[in-house]
Amino acid sequence: MTTFRSNGKLLITGEYVVLDGAVSLALPTKYGQSLNVEKVPRSGIQWTAYDNEDKIWLNVFFELEELILKPAVINAETSISEETYLLKILQTANSLNPSLLQQAIGFNVITKLEFPKNWGLGTSSTLINNIAQWFIIDAYKLLQLTFGGSGYDIAAAQHNNAITYELTKEKSNVLNVDFNPQFKEELFFIHLNQKQNSRDSIQHYRNQSKVELQNNITKISGLTSKFLTCESLKEFELLIEIHESIISKIINTPKVKSALFPDFSGAIKSLGGWGGDFILVTGKDSDLDYFREKGYDTIIPFSEMVL
Repeated sequence: MTTFRSNGKLLITGEYVVLDGAVSLALPTKYGQSLNVEKVPRSGIQWTAYDNEDKIWLNVFFELEELILKPAVINAETSISEETYLLKILQTANSLNPSLLQQAIGFNVITKLEFPKNWGLGTSSTLINNIAQWFIIDAYKLLQLTFGGSGYDIAAAQHNNAITYELTKEKSNVLNVDFNPQFKEELFFIHLNQKQNSRDSIQHYRNQSKVELQNNITKISGLTSKFLTCESLKEFELLIEIHESIISKIINTPKVKSALFPDFSGAIKSLGGWGGDFILVTGKDSDLDYFREKGYDTIIPFSEMVL
């Protein structure tokens, strides 16, 4: 049996504009997903996916004949099953390296999530990166041919430290950086109790007017550098406020603090697709009773979340 594993991700700066070349800060998480592969004498692939509570959430069998077909084109706006998306990923992976499926009659594959599916830490990106490792192909190319996106989540899946990510026409620029704030004990990640669909978030962004977009991309890239060098919580909170204001204007969406938590004393920053998944919050643990009283019970300290 061969095992592959990929890290989950959090995008700290550059949400949405990472798609258009903004230098963004991404953090790999301690939570990820594994993929175990075993060759078997039975033809086809038996695929079993377990969630973080060891419950099966997908159990499907694919004939080899299905996997060697040309990948179907899937409209991003069309709702399809997880089984169909998995089939498309495997068909695409096979098209990039047809030799792998010819090396054995069949496979048993078991995937295991280390976080709840609705957390938004990269159920898809960790799967894409694991399958790319298995097929010995470029994970970024597999992503573009299936889910699409900037690729920062693939970079996070592959790194065990903080990175900056910049998408250019030629390639993805990934740099290892040091992000270990002196005030990290006052940083927390809080789940908003709902999953944000990445494809929907991207489509919403694409539908917005791009007036002054390049100027804002430059501003966000500059803010990313400041996030990495700031030495005080007060400065960090100011950077959050500036960043939130810029993105709010670009996507024509209210800041999460204004919309949901206007009377909270600390700073609040959306992460990834606005409207769901995790937010980054500053304050002391006692300050977080504010969220607990509102029913937000998934609160994870920085040191427990970030790899």
